[in-house]
Amino acid sequence: MARKSKSNLSELYLEENKDQIYENALAEVQSFELPLGTTLRSVYDDQPNAHQRFMEKLDACIRNHDREIEKMCNFHHQGFVDAITELLKVRADAEKLKVQVTDTNRRLQDAGKEVIAQTEEIIRCRVQQRNITTVVEKLRLCLPVLEMYSKLKEQMNVKRYYSALKTMEQLEHLYLPRVSQYRFCQIMIENLPKLREEIKEISMSDLKDFLESIRKHSDRIGETAMKQAQQQKTFSTALQKQNNVNYGRNMHLGRSRILESKNDITLKRTFEDDDEHEEEVLTAQDLVDFSPVYRCLHIYSVLGDGEIFENYYRKQRRKQARLVLQPQSSMHETVEGYRRYFSQIVGFFVVEDHILHVTQGLVTRTYTDELWNMALSKIVAVLRTHSSYCSDPDLVLELKNLIVVFADTLQGYGFPVNRLFDLLFEIRDQYNETLLKKWSGLFRDIFEADNYSPIPVANEEEYKIVISKFPFQDPELDKQSFPKKLPMSQSVPQIYIQVKEFIYASLKFSESLHRSSTEIDDMLRKSTNLLLTRTLSSCLQNLIKKPHIGLTELVQIIINTTHLEQACKYLEDFISNITNISQVTVHTARLYGLSTFKDARHAAEGEIYTKLNQKIDEFIQIADYDWTMSESDGRASGYLMDLINFLRSTFQVFTHLPGKVAQTACMSACQHLSTSLMQMLLDSELKQISMGAIQQFNLDVIQCELFASSEPVPGFQGDTLQLAFIDLRQLLDLFMVWDWSTYLADYGQATSKYLRVNPGTALTLLEKMKDSSKKNNIFAQFRKNDRDKQKLIETVVKQLRSLVNGMSQHA
Repeated sequence: MARKSKSNLSELYLEENKDQIYENALAEVQSFELPLGTTLRSVYDDQPNAHQRFMEKLDACIRNHDREIEKMCNFHHQGFVDAITELLKVRADAEKLKVQVTDTNRRLQDAGKEVIAQTEEIIRCRVQQRNITTVVEKLRLCLPVLEMYSKLKEQMNVKRYYSALKTMEQLEHLYLPRVSQYRFCQIMIENLPKLREEIKEISMSDLKDFLESIRKHSDRIGETAMKQAQQQKTFSTALQKQNNVNYGRNMHLGRSRILESKNDITLKRTFEDDDEHEEEVLTAQDLVDFSPVYRCLHIYSVLGDGEIFENYYRKQRRKQARLVLQPQSSMHETVEGYRRYFSQIVGFFVVEDHILHVTQGLVTRTYTDELWNMALSKIVAVLRTHSSYCSDPDLVLELKNLIVVFADTLQGYGFPVNRLFDLLFEIRDQYNETLLKKWSGLFRDIFEADNYSPIPVANEEEYKIVISKFPFQDPELDKQSFPKKLPMSQSVPQIYIQVKEFIYASLKFSESLHRSSTEIDDMLRKSTNLLLTRTLSSCLQNLIKKPHIGLTELVQIIINTTHLEQACKYLEDFISNITNISQVTVHTARLYGLSTFKDARHAAEGEIYTKLNQKIDEFIQIADYDWTMSESDGRASGYLMDLINFLRSTFQVFTHLPGKVAQTACMSACQHLSTSLMQMLLDSELKQISMGAIQQFNLDVIQCELFASSEPVPGFQGDTLQLAFIDLRQLLDLFMVWDWSTYLADYGQATSKYLRVNPGTALTLLEKMKDSSKKNNIFAQFRKNDRDKQKLIETVVKQLRSLVNGMSQHA
């Protein structure tokens, strides 16, 4: 069984192998590779029926190819039919085209016959014309000379002198030599030099008239040129602003929309203005007739005297340049004087530039550069002198704008103007000075009109109006209900607004100076620093020193300067916004407003201390003690109670001041009061003091100590304020208790009860009491006690003197 299956597998493999052999043979036959002997031998092998089986395979392959051919024919049959149909149609069109070509050829032949006839007629006419020309040529030999001379006379009559000179050349070199044998030609030859001299004189006269004309019209020429340059600059600036707005829209959307709308309006107006003036654009050639220059130049060039003409023209123009550069003495008074001065100069150089470009050799670039350098030096000197007379910042700003337009105009004609822009930096400093003077007056007016009281706001609308002018933020104040008061006075938002207006005014001068945004930012910050540190600081210092400024006003000034100091950061942000320069830039300057307002605040604080002391002195001056009274009144003096009430009400006003300022003022006042009272006791003019006076004085000091202990200004620790009166207290206690033994025994020890009592002070007061005792004899009823008291006083006086002498020797 296994053998049978193996034989079957072997037969099946042989069958498959034979089929593969037949397939390969058919593939070689179809590839048309010759010779086919090897292929056929592989078919006719020893196997039976090999030929028949190969033929069957070959027939099957043929049938497959026939089917493929039939499919291909069926696929392309319709296309073949369509092509035949189109070909039949083309044959009909080809026959029509042949007929048309034949007809066209016939008509062309008919038309050609007429052309041939006309051509023959032209040939005959040309022959006749040539014959006529040959006949007339002899007659024309003399006629051209007469015609040219007649033409010369006509050109002289209509003042076409250059053409007349050309006609003379033609007569001399071309026409007259042909007929020189005739007498009339000799007369013509003799008249030609006279005509040349006449032409020279006439052209020179026209040139002089031209020079006079451009001298009169140079200001109009310059005005037109400057106006065109300004219009072009306005248009370019509007486009630049439009691009800047589009570039910054994502970063500053709200602000950019406003600027964009404004710039759109500006750009639209610029376009409209350009459209309005488009038909009115004039050039120097439109305003002045330059033909006399061209004519004279050509005439002298033809006559060989071009160099003479050039020297004469340049000499006359130099003289005119000196006249143009000479300003009027009152030019600095109005902007029109400067405008006319600039217009004349621009007109002069526009004419020279025009002559430079339309003529050859009359004016050279070297000549114009030399003339401009001379003029530029004179212009800079004139502007430097006359601008120094300007005290109005608006006039200085208009002058700056004129100089910029003047420089831009001449720069457009190729003249270097760097020195003019350098001059503008000098004028900028002067402009800043005039601004500072103007703003000094504004600040003074604001301070004069201020009532130095907190700003009252009745409702939300008024509050928004105030904070729209000044960047104020106070969360605690926002919680309060209306009406309420803002801590600063009216001058604070007004000063802030004026500082911003100053920055705008300073920016106006910085525009169009061809400087980078960083340089403009630096200039703005420097000028603003001058405003703050010099002008505003000076105004604040003068305000503080004014006699009518009281303590209440000084307190409000300190509060105002505090808020202005806090607003400085907003001013820096304001400058950064208008210049688009970040504050983090390395070269960005900082505003010095902090130091300005701190200095003003310190001056106001010092003035508060001074005025408090002066007021205390006024009260002290009205003190009227009876230094010889036998006993006290039992109550404090009236002047002192008034003084304490005044101090108490004054310190209540100090509630809005910084704590240290109020504490320092209170301590200073108490110390000054203590010192004044001590000086009152030790006054050299006071010779006698009774014990009753000492008691009365003690009552006054007690009131002072009570005032100090009542904490008139919060923030003092313990009895710090009472220590201001410690010297008085110990001195009075010493005399009231009459505790000289303790004083003398403990003198010089740190634990002494009367440590703050100076021996000299005690000696002075004791001597006053000794004199009073001798005069009034207050111990008259007790003679023995009186004598003991006097002895004690004398003993104490001796000891005190010894202490004082010891102190002086030790010192």
